[in-house]
Amino acid sequence: MAFTLATWNINSVRLREPIVCKLLEEEGPDILCLQECKSPVEKIPVEQFRALGYGHMVARGQKGYNGVAILSRLPIEDVGDMDFAGLGHARHVAGRLENGVVIHNFYVPAGGDKPDREVNEKFGQKLDYLTEMRDWFHAERPEKSILVGDLNIAPREDDVWSHKQLLKVVSHTPTEVEHLGETQDAGKWVDITRQDIPEGQLYSWWSYRARDWDAADKGRRLDHIWATPDISNAGHGSRILRGARGWEKPSDHAPVFATFDL
Repeated sequence: MAFTLATWNINSVRLREPIVCKLLEEEGPDILCLQECKSPVEKIPVEQFRALGYGHMVARGQKGYNGVAILSRLPIEDVGDMDFAGLGHARHVAGRLENGVVIHNFYVPAGGDKPDREVNEKFGQKLDYLTEMRDWFHAERPEKSILVGDLNIAPREDDVWSHKQLLKVVSHTPTEVEHLGETQDAGKWVDITRQDIPEGQLYSWWSYRARDWDAADKGRRLDHIWATPDISNAGHGSRILRGARGWEKPSDHAPVFATFDL
């Protein structure tokens, strides 16, 4: 079974319902994982998505904040969620396809503005969240799994517009990169995007603060698709739909795609 999967921090699924529909119509991924839905599950506009062929959804919602959802053309079974760091946030949901593949959809905390847990509680929460993810993967030893989402860290030097200038900026600090690396290693996760596109600058997020985001191109790769080693060789066709960042009333993130032949 081959399927194409996309992950996208949508920054309010109700506000940006038109561009979610645009993506589903024009790109047609079999599965779309959304983060920062900012909606209770019962208020996610599923009718429009069903009309486009996406009749299945597993989701966790929260009014005004966070929230994750997996929209699918393929049957998918809800297999739960984890509340890492005990934040009480809707930041994870998992679904199992009929072929046994488990998809984990994550929205890791952004971490606030200052990379110092002594003065910024949110940064500490981010590090604690990643530590508990790491420990869970050590214990669970995931197999036949795909992990996607806004992990809010750009780990490589070529995942940001300026490694030197962002070393002390939340999302690219050495501490965060180390925590993400330990989390990835704990599950032996393979970065599918970089497996396919091993070299060169690659971004999935551009700040709303930039007057002309496209020309300035001060981006970061915060959105990821990983897979366990037993299925990582089945992943291919990775791409980032940069153009979506320029759609009407856009998210500040662009969708990331990969195809799996399983």
